[in-house]
Amino acid sequence: MKAIAVIAKNNAIGRKGQLLFRLPSDLKNFKERTLGRTCIMGRKTLESMPKGQPLPGRNTVVISRTMPEGLLWEKDGFKAVCVASAEAVLPAMKKWDFTDPVVCGGAQIYALMLDECDELILTEVEQEVEDADAYFPEFRQRFEIAEEGPLTEDNGLTYRINIYKRAEFEGLAAARRKARRLRALGYL
Repeated sequence: MKAIAVIAKNNAIGRKGQLLFRLPSDLKNFKERTLGRTCIMGRKTLESMPKGQPLPGRNTVVISRTMPEGLLWEKDGFKAVCVASAEAVLPAMKKWDFTDPVVCGGAQIYALMLDECDELILTEVEQEVEDADAYFPEFRQRFEIAEEGPLTEDNGLTYRINIYKRAEFEGLAAARRKARRLRALGYL
């Protein structure tokens, strides 16, 4: 499983339900890395999407305790479903035949799903945001940089799109995560 986010130097990702940064090349990167895959997100992230609907060309799993569970939306061969917990994500993906999960936010969902991720695709903006109210969880102890993107400037901001892989010393934890996934999918 992967996660994708835009983060400030202090791991800030949002303020008052909105992204902190609008970077055209990052939006292109997000589209390329999520199109045809399964986006995992929370209710607030879904509500922040255009028209409050899932992004086209992707299956979506929404984690919410307040929305009804089951099929929410279907269009052009793609579906959005709602589950009540992070533990229900993988069984729902199996039930609905969804593949290639990418965690897309928000902060609570990143925190719940980070242990399931083997790769992080992070657009790291070279600035701190002090008045943010949503943060990406601390990850640097568990992940190491695998690919460092070129330094880019867009809308007056400098950033890199970096890819992190789970650190090698996390081997036992990764094996446990894999066993949990296989158990949730009914293979163990």
